[in-house]
Amino acid sequence: MKKIIVSLLLCVMTLGAHAQFERGTSYVSASATGLGLSYGAGEKFTLGLGITGGYFVEQSWMFYGKFGFDHTRYSDNVAVGLGGRYYFTQNGVYVGVGLQYEHITKSINNLHFCPEVGYAFFINRFITIEPALYYNISLNDFADGSKVGLKLGLGFYF
Repeated sequence: MKKIIVSLLLCVMTLGAHAQFERGTSYVSASATGLGLSYGAGEKFTLGLGITGGYFVEQSWMFYGKFGFDHTRYSDNVAVGLGGRYYFTQNGVYVGVGLQYEHITKSINNLHFCPEVGYAFFINRFITIEPALYYNISLNDFADGSKVGLKLGLGFYF
């Protein structure tokens, strides 16, 4: 009996998630990065916040823009970027890729290639919790400018 109930719940969640990845759906998200969940050369503690806004141009395909701010012990980083995501409608998993320009207060500028993989867990029809793994690959200084980490976001689909 438990297997049947769990199967029905998974089917209902899948149908709800599928409806949100349709063409014309807009998306807004706020995410937290850092807090010891990322690794980069010379960084021990990072506190980061990000805002992302996107639009589904086709079913399961979203283009987005993002703005981020990271604070470390020695510097503050501001980043802006563009990218795209593909959502697997069966389960809410997504893969994304983007480009990001980052300015560090030490007068350092980086261009990052940013692949990510995440999961959109729907709390209700519009709100999601979105954990994701990301890898910001620096195109200017690979060794010192690249960063890998985990972010946790709260998304809104409308």
